[in-house]
Amino acid sequence: MASKQPRRHKSKRIAIFNHKGGVGKTTLTVNIASALASLGKTVLLVDADPQCNLTAYFVEEAVLDDWLDNSDSEDGRTIWSAVKPVSEATGDVSVIAPIRSARRLVIIPGDVRLSEFEADLSQFWNECVLRKIRGFRGTAAISLLINSLASESGADFVFYDSGPNIGALNRAILLDCDYFIVPAACDIFSIRAFKTLGQTLARWVVDWRTITDFAPDGTYLLPGRPKFLGYIPQRFRIYRGEVSQGYANLLPKIEKQVASDLVKVLRRVDPDLASDSMSFNKIGSVKDFGTLANSAQATGTAIFEAAVGTPDQRADAKSAFVKIAENIIERSE
Repeated sequence: MASKQPRRHKSKRIAIFNHKGGVGKTTLTVNIASALASLGKTVLLVDADPQCNLTAYFVEEAVLDDWLDNSDSEDGRTIWSAVKPVSEATGDVSVIAPIRSARRLVIIPGDVRLSEFEADLSQFWNECVLRKIRGFRGTAAISLLINSLASESGADFVFYDSGPNIGALNRAILLDCDYFIVPAACDIFSIRAFKTLGQTLARWVVDWRTITDFAPDGTYLLPGRPKFLGYIPQRFRIYRGEVSQGYANLLPKIEKQVASDLVKVLRRVDPDLASDSMSFNKIGSVKDFGTLANSAQATGTAIFEAAVGTPDQRADAKSAFVKIAENIIERSE
């Protein structure tokens, strides 16, 4: 009798993804998750970046160093500890104990050794092409871990924090996601990055569709259809209540490039992967909150919970992130 295949957990999986570095993915992830938590949603945060920035946001350096030093042990607590048996072909995914933060946030700590697993994922992908079940199991290893921990924590949403690249690890993450959000810094380099981003995501979806068409019966598969939930322009400056001139000139260009280089490309693959409505493409915006952001990072809190700034500044920050959170809830229903 064939073994029963694991069931995908019902939580919505989202990646805040851009292969360009320096666009504030981790900060956005933390603050959007905190806003969702303030609305009563439980959020599982997955640190899938070998740089471990998300984990470092919440955990003291000495504690993180200890986890990294002991991630090979039976009591390992990082994402590497979980996928290590798959990487070393000694067993299935090991379920680890996540870190429970205050107010409905649950964190799966990252690990620098996740870069080793990325090399394995390249090999697993090649084995998927050859219809080898080991390849599919390896490719889905992180997804299987999420199924278990999302169920255990009662997560409504899962947010992946990923590194700035288009490698095998991010491919497995995006193909596991129901949705993705693109952060965009207000500079010319972010605008140029949309073209590569759109072409890469489209290729991943098409390639995975071809591979899964010939997958062995009963195989647990990544869904492979990440939908574009929207983009978020950020770190622009406000002067006298208006976006300052330099940034104001860039915002329309960002909107135009998102439509042509991301939305149009994805819709050619599958119209359901992106909306054709220009107004729907932007899910929110985040201005430069200056010292609020720096203080929040230093204390491991959301920007709107920072210990500095005025009540009005914190309320302004909370309003921006809650609006994004509400849009995510509405669009992902």
